[in-house]
Amino acid sequence: METLLEQQRRYHEERERLEDAMAQEKLLKKAAVRDKINSDHRVQQLLARHEECTDGLLDLYEDKDGLRKKEIAALSGPNELGEFYTRLRHIRDWHRKYPNEIQEPMQYEFIKLAQVRENPTDEDLAPVFFTDEEGYGRFLDLHECFQKFLNLKFTEKVDYVTYLTTADRLHELPKDKKNAEYRRYIEHLMDYLMDFCQRIQPLKDLTADFDLVEAEFEEKWESGTFQGWKKDAESAMVRQSGAHLDLSAFSSHEELASLGLDRLKSALQALGLKCGGTLEQRAQRLFATKGKPMEELDHTMFASKSAGAASSTGSRRQRDIAALEARIYHLFDVLDEQRKDTRENVERRQARTAEELEEEEHDEVENDDDSDDDDAVPYNPKNLPVGWDGKPIPYWLYKLHGLNISYSCEICGNFKYRGPKSFQRHFSEWRHAHGMRCLNIPNTAHFANVTSIKDATSLWDQLKESKEKEKWRPDVDEEFEDSAGNVVTKKTFEDLQRQGLL
Repeated sequence: METLLEQQRRYHEERERLEDAMAQEKLLKKAAVRDKINSDHRVQQLLARHEECTDGLLDLYEDKDGLRKKEIAALSGPNELGEFYTRLRHIRDWHRKYPNEIQEPMQYEFIKLAQVRENPTDEDLAPVFFTDEEGYGRFLDLHECFQKFLNLKFTEKVDYVTYLTTADRLHELPKDKKNAEYRRYIEHLMDYLMDFCQRIQPLKDLTADFDLVEAEFEEKWESGTFQGWKKDAESAMVRQSGAHLDLSAFSSHEELASLGLDRLKSALQALGLKCGGTLEQRAQRLFATKGKPMEELDHTMFASKSAGAASSTGSRRQRDIAALEARIYHLFDVLDEQRKDTRENVERRQARTAEELEEEEHDEVENDDDSDDDDAVPYNPKNLPVGWDGKPIPYWLYKLHGLNISYSCEICGNFKYRGPKSFQRHFSEWRHAHGMRCLNIPNTAHFANVTSIKDATSLWDQLKESKEKEKWRPDVDEEFEDSAGNVVTKKTFEDLQRQGLL
C-alpha cells in the first residue's frame, strides 16, 4: 500500500516530468499547420494531467482528515525503528504475495512520450477530427449554418461566398424579426465556432474570454449602445409608463371621453390602472381618480402585473439573443484569418472546372501517398549508402565508385573506409594525422598509402638513417688546397702538414 508521503513524492515527480515534457513539446519545430495543432493537443493533455496532480497535492497538503500528520508523527516519534520494520514487513509480504508483479518506473512512460513526439504513428498524427472541407483546421465549414440562415424568413437569399463575408453582421438584421428560430440559428453558429476554435487552439481559454465579453456587453446593454440593439429612451418611457394627464381642467367624464381611446389609455397606464374597456368606461375610471390619493382607490381598478411580467420576459429574451451575438462577434474576431482563407479557397474552387478539380484531388491523393512513403523506412537489404534524398543510391553507382571495396587502416585504429576515393582522402584528415602523431612520426608525403604501424616505423627509421648520412661532417666534407693546387680533405691536409710534406 502506498503511503501518503510516497503519494506526495510521486505527485511532485510527475508534475516536474510533465512540465519538462510540455517544454520539449513547445520547443519542437512545427513545419505545417497540422503539426502545430497536433502539438497543441498533446500539450493540452499534459496540462490537464498536470492540473490533476496539482489538485491531488493540494488535498494532501490540506490534510483535512489528519492522516498525513499522523504518518509524519509515526516516522519522527520515539518508535521510529519499529515503524520502519513494520513498513518493511508490509513490503515483503506484498512482494511475496505478488512475486511476478512488474512495476514500470514513471521515467519509462515519459520516454515513450518522447518517442511518440519524435516519431509519431498514424494514430498520433490525428488526435482531433476535421472534415474534408475544413482542411485540418485551415478553413471553416459553415455550409450547415448557411442553410439555416437561408431558412430564416426575413433574410435575403445570398450565395455562400457572400455569407462568409457577412456572417458576423448580425446587427444589420432587424431586431423586431429576431424570434425563436433566429435564436436557434445563432446558437448553432456559436456552437460550431466554439468547437472549431477549441479544435485548432486547444490551449486558448474561451471561458475567460467570454467573461470579458459578457462584462463589456452588460455595460453596453445597460447604456443602450450595443450594436443592433440601441434603445430609444423617450419612446420606451412613454410606451412603458404612459403620459400623465391633469384632471383639474375636466369637470365630467364626458369631457375626458373627447380625448379619445389612446390618450385615456396612456393616462391610465401612467397611474398603473386598468386601461381596457370602452371609451366611456376608461373615462369613468380615470375621472374617479380626480382629487383622491392612490391609497383610497379601489384595488380592483389597478392593473395586474401580468403585462409588466410579459414585458420583462420579452426584454430578457432580447438580452439573451444580444448576449449570444456578442459571443459570436468575438469568435469571428478570433477566427478572422481562417474565415479569409475559407473565402479565398471557395472562390478559387468555384472558378475551376470539373477536370481541374478531379486533377487536384488526384494530386492530393498522390501527395499523401508520397508523404507516407517518405515517412516509411526505406528498403535497403544490401546496406547501401543513403543519398541526398534519404534513399539508398543505385547499386550500379555503388559499384562504379568502388564502394563495395573496404580499406582498413591500422594507424587509424583499424577504421574501414569505403571506396578508393575515401581511402586516399583520409591520409590528410584528422584521424590519420592523430594516429601518426601518437607514433611520433610526422605525417609527410613519404608515408602516403602506408597503413601499417610496422611499415610506418621502419620507413621512419630508414629516413632517419638517410638523413644522418646526408648530414654535414667537417672532417670529411671540408676541403683544403695545397701550394701545388691539389685539393684534399681536411684530415689529409692536417696529416701531410704534420709530416712536413707540404
